[in-house]
Amino acid sequence: MENRWIINNLSEEDEKCQKALEEQLKISPTLCRLLVQRGIKTMDEARRFFHPQLEHIHDPFLMNDMDKAVERINRALGKKEKILVYGDYDVDGTTAVTLVYKFLQQFTSNIDFYIPDRYDEGYGISYKGIDYASENGFSLIIVLDCGIKAVEKVKYATQRNVDIIICDHHNPDDTLPAAVAVLDPKRVDSTYPYAHLSGCGVGFKLMQAFAISNHIPFERLLNLMDLLAVSIASDIVPITGENRVLMLFGLKQLNQNPCIGLKGIIDVCGLRDKEVTVSEIVFKIGPRINASGRMHSAGEAVELLITKDLKFAKERSSQIDSYNQERKNLDKKTTEDALESIVSDDEFANKNSIVVYNPKWSKGVIGIVASRLSEKFYRPSVVLTLSNGYATGSARSISGFDIYKAIDSCRDLLENFGGHIYAAGLTLKEKNVPEFQRRFDEYVSANITEEQKVPQIDVDATIHFSEITPKFFNILQKFAPFGPDNLKPVFVTHNVVDFGTSRLVGKELEHLKLELTEPDSENVMNGIAFGMGEKFNDHIKDLKPISICYTIEENNFNGNKSIQLMVKDIKEA
Repeated sequence: MENRWIINNLSEEDEKCQKALEEQLKISPTLCRLLVQRGIKTMDEARRFFHPQLEHIHDPFLMNDMDKAVERINRALGKKEKILVYGDYDVDGTTAVTLVYKFLQQFTSNIDFYIPDRYDEGYGISYKGIDYASENGFSLIIVLDCGIKAVEKVKYATQRNVDIIICDHHNPDDTLPAAVAVLDPKRVDSTYPYAHLSGCGVGFKLMQAFAISNHIPFERLLNLMDLLAVSIASDIVPITGENRVLMLFGLKQLNQNPCIGLKGIIDVCGLRDKEVTVSEIVFKIGPRINASGRMHSAGEAVELLITKDLKFAKERSSQIDSYNQERKNLDKKTTEDALESIVSDDEFANKNSIVVYNPKWSKGVIGIVASRLSEKFYRPSVVLTLSNGYATGSARSISGFDIYKAIDSCRDLLENFGGHIYAAGLTLKEKNVPEFQRRFDEYVSANITEEQKVPQIDVDATIHFSEITPKFFNILQKFAPFGPDNLKPVFVTHNVVDFGTSRLVGKELEHLKLELTEPDSENVMNGIAFGMGEKFNDHIKDLKPISICYTIEENNFNGNKSIQLMVKDIKEA
């Protein structure tokens, strides 16, 4: 399937902002264009963007119910009540639990943590977890990265004389749980200036508020920011505004002085003595932490992240690494099964969505499989399996299509659901699966546009190779850390030709190593096009013009650094 290249054009008003920034900043027009595309339109905004400071993060007491949450924690500490820190079993949940537990542990020994079992208890607050708290004398539960829809569970906890503070970042329903405090920047009545915190981010804001109320210096929170970086990157939340500041300082902590548990994971990932970036977190660190909850118990990941024992950290990191390999094998087999199911569906060609169900699949990998299916077929995808007598699933979307709304349109068929525009989870009775398949596809077919059905590459600017100077690249690097809503800038250059030295590389010659030049230019740009070996055709070999779409990277080979183009697509000019 051929990609559409969508050029991100500026409005007349934005073009004026670009011109003003050019005059004030004295940098490339293209770089000013990139700033405006990211909502940076004034000199002050540019200064804050290029030089983020911890003072730029928001007052935590701007969040609804924050004063109530802090007052309840202070009361619990004053009366020596037992506090249970409860969180989801994914990376965001386990890092959130670790952060809150480690900080409060400095002020009380009456504290423990609880992670629900993915298979036995499912997502969110569980009755089993509440019973555990009540039976073991915990009078306060701090819930992280879940709970925003747990109206009945909170009622049950109240009946058992257990108070709950909810720290969530998912979309709420019309009715909020009657908890002591409900911290969620996505509340309809939210008074907080930034809506896109991770679950761990909300936990961090709670600890920041607790520190302020007890005159504890902010510096004592800094060594927890490595956990924040891991959560922000792994949960795919926007890296803008407050998140970008937290991510930047979190990465600094992660690279300079990570906690012993994260250091153990960094070592088994092969990242020792290397710079850890957002990409390394997303593809190496996060999946290993996740594998613990997918394959065994997410509590093991928290035990690793809170440990102060080097030997334990090394052993547990190695164990979690083996879980990740186990997860990869299961993921591969489940994806193959799902593809077989799709191929055998005679109606598949007439559908705009994918909903596959197999009661034997592992609940731990269905989210990964849903992602793979949506990428391969470029359709909103739902993968379901059987868990505790219900069909339970994960959903993943494509660019521009709100899968949460699609699932919401079928809410009468569901026991519960939750999530975001591009990812969601759901539970329904097994007998409702066929009707859900029909209704879900009906909604998708009625609401998806023809443009959304074609994979697209969003292009920030069209440039010439001559613009890619060391100064240009150095300023471009200051746009990092990159992630959702602040992606690596994508460029297009037209009418470039092979220098005559491009070649196929890789064990199976599946990659294309490019050496390209523009007409009337002596500059040769190096590029790599992974998985595009088939694009090395006679058109390129005959030195005919092509257009390339790419990001600009730094290639560090044997200590020699150079600028390299990471090619995303190639078309004949």
